[in-house]
Amino acid sequence: MKIAVIGCGSIGKRHIRNLLGLQIRDIIVYDKDNERLAAVATEFGVSSSTSLSEVFSYKPDAVIVCTPPSIHVPVALEAAKEGCHLFIEKPVSHNFDGLDQLLAEVVEKNLVTLVGCNFKFHPSFLKMKEILDSGVLGKIFSARCQFGQYLPDWHPWEDYRKTYSARSELGGGILLDSHEFDYIQWFLGDVAEVFCFSDRVSDLEIDTEDTAEVLLRFSSGSIGEIHLDYTQRAYQRNYEFFGENGTLKWDFNDQRVRLFETGGKKWQVFEDPRDYDVNVMYVDEMRHFKDCIKNRTASMTDLHSGCKTLKVIMAAKVSAKEGRIVQIERDH
Repeated sequence: MKIAVIGCGSIGKRHIRNLLGLQIRDIIVYDKDNERLAAVATEFGVSSSTSLSEVFSYKPDAVIVCTPPSIHVPVALEAAKEGCHLFIEKPVSHNFDGLDQLLAEVVEKNLVTLVGCNFKFHPSFLKMKEILDSGVLGKIFSARCQFGQYLPDWHPWEDYRKTYSARSELGGGILLDSHEFDYIQWFLGDVAEVFCFSDRVSDLEIDTEDTAEVLLRFSSGSIGEIHLDYTQRAYQRNYEFFGENGTLKWDFNDQRVRLFETGGKKWQVFEDPRDYDVNVMYVDEMRHFKDCIKNRTASMTDLHSGCKTLKVIMAAKVSAKEGRIVQIERDH
């Protein structure tokens, strides 16, 4: 299998390392920063190119798109036209431009697609999904989750002001930066309505929102809340689900899922594997993509799913701007 990795930032390097670990050696990489490109090619011993056209002349079977979100679609569309399967880092894009054309190209060529969703391979997420799907909690009345971390701490080796997260023209901002819109729908189904407050409330030198509070009504009738920020000095990621028959909780820092059922006298605790390495979920994500290509099966988060998530994010942006509830239109 030949793989092209487009974009050699931190996530691109992680994917290259994990591809090599999966015994995929036929890799070519591209980055518009020639110095970074050369450094990555040397570090990993992979081929490199200074032009996208040359990358596609290499005839890769699949392309992993790790560029800023603002150019995800142009790069992915060019790759799709060449018949390459697609792994696109989240979000699938920063707007809807070109997505219909990309979707049509993917369908016409029967391409496997995967939009970045690494936590869906985390043991705690798999346990929460298992519990929720089992129905043991009964109807889920409400749920809430949060993700927060101080933006300058994300990549302390680089100036946060130059990262895509800090720049709206590159597709940054905490709303687009978050996986939570994808994950919450994986757990609870489609979102029907959105209301959002978002703004830059800190003194971070960015031109995007750094904080968002999002209220959701799901098609099932459940009500949810997502808190997102670039400002918390301690990393936070957690989920809570409140059902008619109990409560389910998970906190990344606690490294365990906790379940309380009606009639029970204590919490059931499901621990993460001892000394769990978070890179394992990225390896499993890449293995899933590889297996989907090999078996020609749909991935767990394909391009259509990524577009569905983007609709919710963009609805949140509209809501914050216009101060109103936004309905989510679904494809039929």
